[in-house]
Amino acid sequence: MSTLSLPKAVLWDMDGTLVDSEPYWLLSESALAEDYGKVWTQENGNDLIGKSLYESSAFLKDHLDIKDLSAQQIVDRLTDSVLSKLQHSLPWRPGALELLMELKQAGVKTALVTMSMRRMALAVAEAIPFQAFDIVVAGDDVTHGKPHPEPYQKAAALLGFEPAECIAIEDSITGLRSAEAAGCLPLGIINMMPLEQSGTRVIRHSLTEMNLDALRGLM
Repeated sequence: MSTLSLPKAVLWDMDGTLVDSEPYWLLSESALAEDYGKVWTQENGNDLIGKSLYESSAFLKDHLDIKDLSAQQIVDRLTDSVLSKLQHSLPWRPGALELLMELKQAGVKTALVTMSMRRMALAVAEAIPFQAFDIVVAGDDVTHGKPHPEPYQKAAALLGFEPAECIAIEDSITGLRSAEAAGCLPLGIINMMPLEQSGTRVIRHSLTEMNLDALRGLM
């Protein structure tokens, strides 16, 4: 058995990291744009990956020239749309549930840290066939969304640890910046966006590469 220490906690992003939901967000954003006679591209969608849903909805309102919906109403519409798709088909990212189970069995604390709304985060967490997360920090639980450090700082504090004792798993540059700013060790798992290794940032191609020994080697 390795003598290297495990992190005190592993903090998980949700969209694109735990579940392959980014295509659902793109479809929902595209449908919204179509209703207002606009075109929403893959590149447009990529620009919003990892950002606060409130920030994203304010951008959509301005970019699509939406006059009859508030930013909050756009948040609600997108959340309803993506949640309905997840309830129909919930595609877990490869290796995610396996790593979560290993962490659970090893007694490592976990948190779900997402900019999606809490009702969506809880629906995803509750779909896992075991209690995977000790706490959930969602977009409507914080004042400042990613890339601000608040989401990861709050998650670490709720678990009773310093951010430096935690690994944060992310799939976006915005999320990695949030984890870095909070003082966590940022682990980037490549999905829809290219990620570059820099500073303390660690990049891997898939969660299937990660197990307890691989996590030990990062701390």
